[in-house]
Amino acid sequence: MKQGIHPNWFRETKVTCACGNSFITGSTLAEIRVEICSKCHPLFTGSQKFVDTLGQVEKFSQKVKKSEERSELKKQILQARAAKTQKQTIDKPTLKDLLMQARKDLHS
Repeated sequence: MKQGIHPNWFRETKVTCACGNSFITGSTLAEIRVEICSKCHPLFTGSQKFVDTLGQVEKFSQKVKKSEERSELKKQILQARAAKTQKQTIDKPTLKDLLMQARKDLHS
């Protein structure tokens, strides 16, 4: 083994879970904190438990809600623009219409 390239090894690293369980293991870190361990994980306990420590589900739901609101607002803006351009085209005659009207006026 080469000297000086390997990290320090702690034989007694204390691992602490969010549920309060703790145990000793070996690691390159002196202390480790985890969110789920074998005492509280649904696979080991057999009970289904919803774990959302950071509120990620609520954040996602809020993002979806905002996205739907923005898409609805965008649809309304596009409809208003379309109605405005349609009104402008009806109110203002085109150059072709003006030329046709001028020819009619000359011949009559």
